[in-house]
Amino acid sequence: MIGGEGDLPGREALALLSATISANSRTKSVRVFKLTNLTRTVIIRVMAHITTSVEYAIHGLMWLVDQEAQSMSSREIAELQGISPSFLAKIFPKLEKAGIVEAREGVRGGYQLARPADQITFLEIVDAVEGRKPLFDCQEVRGRCALFSGEKPSWATSGTCGIHAVMLAAEQAMRQSLARQTLGKVSEHFNRKVPGTFHERVREWIGEKESQRTSRSQSLRPPSTSPT
Repeated sequence: MIGGEGDLPGREALALLSATISANSRTKSVRVFKLTNLTRTVIIRVMAHITTSVEYAIHGLMWLVDQEAQSMSSREIAELQGISPSFLAKIFPKLEKAGIVEAREGVRGGYQLARPADQITFLEIVDAVEGRKPLFDCQEVRGRCALFSGEKPSWATSGTCGIHAVMLAAEQAMRQSLARQTLGKVSEHFNRKVPGTFHERVREWIGEKESQRTSRSQSLRPPSTSPT
């Protein structure tokens, strides 16, 4: 639902990832500095830890912004977006558990945003779908050198692992950037691009789906019998 690469206000995330840190072996403190030769490949690999599930979740949530009285089932959201209904059906319960959406029961039921879109951050969505997991799982390989016999030298293992430190800095920068971006902000950006008639077409499409649900429900009701 969101436009091309140049349209996203979160481009600063990639810039923030151009950082690394060096560890002081005595104080275990860290120092942030610019890394000018960070390659595009490294950035892509870092961002790939945010999976397709998050992408589907955000695109799905975008359709619920400004819908107010109208609710949509996960199947309808998937159909409108052109993605797998069964896949999205596994994602939205996680969003509901995190308090991002709420489910309404009944024929006219479905999902709605649980709070205003400008109060829902991308970081909340990522954590709700993926869980809070580290970007990098350091295995302390630095202490496994074949040349170390007996006790490992402190110069090799003291302080924060330099590689781990780089990943920690990248993770912190990414999370800070995601926390600054809200569903409402990206939705406003999108709304400035699309023609006004598009939103009306979306509302009509949702209304038709709601009418179809109502009709199916009524057709399944047992016929009423007149008292004798």
